[in-house]
Amino acid sequence: MLHERLQRLERHVSLLEKFRAQHTPEEILQNEFLEWALRYGLFEAIQMIINISCHLASERRLGHPTTYSECVELLVKYGYLDESLGELVQRMIGLRNILVHEYIRIDDRRLVEYLERLDDIRAFIEQLHERM
Repeated sequence: MLHERLQRLERHVSLLEKFRAQHTPEEILQNEFLEWALRYGLFEAIQMIINISCHLASERRLGHPTTYSECVELLVKYGYLDESLGELVQRMIGLRNILVHEYIRIDDRRLVEYLERLDDIRAFIEQLHERM
């Protein structure tokens, strides 16, 4: 099940990479539909990361996390993710929370910048594949 979730996340990252290749940052910032697509695409990818992290922490009995960030902290603590990647993933969780709760206040340029951080999501996938 975990490998299937990682494969789904990998497909999703591929879609975001395709989106990035087809649209310039300026196009995205000037087009409400493209901006919406980016928001949703990033949200869904980050939510998948959260689901995978919490599922793995639970399945491997790594502890009893009470927040999404704690799921990631447990993966770092037990060597599934390195510390620097764990910090990046926690920042992504922060972005997800903004997308969900404070979507009006988010800087659209910051969203576009996340398109350049897709390698961080790929690193998450690779580290879990290597260390499971």
